[in-house]
Amino acid sequence: MAAFTKDAIKHSFMKLLNEKQLNKITVKDIVEDCGINRNSFYYHYNDIPSLLEEILNEQADMLVSVSGPSTIYDCILSAIDFATQNKKAMLHIFNSPNREMIYSYINRVSQRAVSEYIDKYAVDYNISEHDKQAIIMYYKSLLIGFLVDWLSSNMKYDLKDEISRICELFEGSTETAFIRSSNEQSLKG
Repeated sequence: MAAFTKDAIKHSFMKLLNEKQLNKITVKDIVEDCGINRNSFYYHYNDIPSLLEEILNEQADMLVSVSGPSTIYDCILSAIDFATQNKKAMLHIFNSPNREMIYSYINRVSQRAVSEYIDKYAVDYNISEHDKQAIIMYYKSLLIGFLVDWLSSNMKYDLKDEISRICELFEGSTETAFIRSSNEQSLKG
């Protein structure tokens, strides 16, 4: 029953967040929408920010649990889909004082997606751990920049198309970095 109540609270909150700004949503709105009392809400959550944080953490866990990405583009499709399906909610969070939660979410998903992709393909190369971490930081920073730019523009352009094109234009750049690092490692060794 507790899981059902928590799911109802999350569902109501997301529904409301897609309808109005985060700072306009009250606990009263949530409990009225899902048909529970305030005590039930406070049994599960301290406040609305803790509810939001749990939802974003669960979504991030779900996105990063997918293993075996074939491209960086594949890694972010789910995140883009979630954001697009909840466009108003994402913008309401992004444009609220709780913006740091979106940054944390984007950082976590980006770090995991890029790390898994780089780890998967770096095994065929003799690169230093330092270089591998530098490559991860580079691609993670690019990805975060794309996502923040997209949110800042109120999601006015198709991020899937833009990322797809960028991946096409820079295809092979990761391998070039691996080869350069591997060659340098060979010279040292």
